Amino acid sequence: MSRKVVRSSKFRHVFGQAVKADQCYDDIRISQMTWDSNFCSVNPKFVAMIVDASGGGAFMVLPLSKTGRIDMSYPTVCGHTGPVLDIEFCPHNDNIIASGSEDCSVMIWEIPEGGLTSPLTDPVVKLEGHSKRVGILSWHPTAHNVLMSAGCDNVVILWNVARGDAVVRIDTVHTDLIYSACWNRDGSRILTSCKDKTLRVLDPRKGTVLYEKEKPHEGSRPVRAVFVSDGKILSTGFSRMSERQVALWDPKNFGEALTLQELDTSSGVLLPFFDPDTGVVYLCGKGDSSIRYFEVTDEAPYVHYLSMYSSKESQKGMGYMPKRGLEVNKCEIARFYKLHERKCEPIVMTVPRKSDLFQEDLYPDTVGPEPSAEADEWFEGKEAPPNLISLKDGFVATTKAKEFKVHKSLLKTTTASAGNQHDSSGEVQSLRKEVKDLKEALEELTTRVKELESKH
Repeated sequence: MSRKVVRSSKFRHVFGQAVKADQCYDDIRISQMTWDSNFCSVNPKFVAMIVDASGGGAFMVLPLSKTGRIDMSYPTVCGHTGPVLDIEFCPHNDNIIASGSEDCSVMIWEIPEGGLTSPLTDPVVKLEGHSKRVGILSWHPTAHNVLMSAGCDNVVILWNVARGDAVVRIDTVHTDLIYSACWNRDGSRILTSCKDKTLRVLDPRKGTVLYEKEKPHEGSRPVRAVFVSDGKILSTGFSRMSERQVALWDPKNFGEALTLQELDTSSGVLLPFFDPDTGVVYLCGKGDSSIRYFEVTDEAPYVHYLSMYSSKESQKGMGYMPKRGLEVNKCEIARFYKLHERKCEPIVMTVPRKSDLFQEDLYPDTVGPEPSAEADEWFEGKEAPPNLISLKDGFVATTKAKEFKVHKSLLKTTTASAGNQHDSSGEVQSLRKEVKDLKEALEELTTRVKELESKH
């Protein structure tokens, strides 16, 4: 009886490598906040990191090319009045980033081309609707200007960012602190994990629970979960003996896990990053010094351990580069931005190949930056499958980045108070009166100047 000793997979030999010291971002004081978010967000233009700030909260946004030592006086984005807990770049416009903070607000910022030259204190939009700190943010993957935020008030809000409106408010579902919240690939479902030891799959527009699983992991420490291919769910958590676990679930049959594996006895929460193009999931433990990666397939045991990238220093946070920002000609299939206490270090995951040609099997068409629906259309029920792009010639932006348009009339009163139309008309009248008064004052001054000039 012949048995295959080793499962064949093109990702068996994937290896991780840190870049050289001169390609790191040095002398950055990463935030000391004890909060289990990534603390870092990256796209093909910028890398953003939450930093220590005396009074209020701040994060730093650097152009990818600005490696080396970062000056202490480098400008930050510092408009929050409490520590920043989570940041995320918009997938459809590389210059837009959202931040959530202990001051209970979510702010949307526009980063100028080439990065900041002076501190940024005024957001493009401020979203207010949470009553406690906002620790989780996630942009809709395919609909333009839709943002999900989850706060310590156990509420999930879906915002139409351009209007500044909280369109959907899911406030009766979660009975305790929300540990994680994410979208599926086309943004038609939301997956949340919660301190009440329940995984929930929600319909985002209705805010209703479609499937739920109690106690995916027996332990009481935080659970993280992400959608993987075919609507399945991968979760990380702890056993009753505080051993770290990874499990795979089918929400249509939530009773029994497809697989549940124990990893080790570390105490850090495992942050999962799933790559739908390759089916590889990367687990980065907060406070670990390693990144484990697994391949998710259709054959048992479904989650196959590939390898581990190890280093000496532990990670405070982790950024994950979107596919279109990778170097295709070097067979790079993932790039992480690992936060140390005082620096950010890129780590490149590569499939060893001898050929220099484009490897089509490693790079199927992937999600591009073009959204497939506008916010209003999506909230009204339009489905939005992702717009795919080919990476064959390295990704080149053919269309101009989606401009971030905010309805100026609503900017002043972003907190969904568009109903007070009579207020705004009153405001307009008072402004008109002010302008009229100013004009009259200017005319008076002009005549006075003329008089004085004629005297001399």
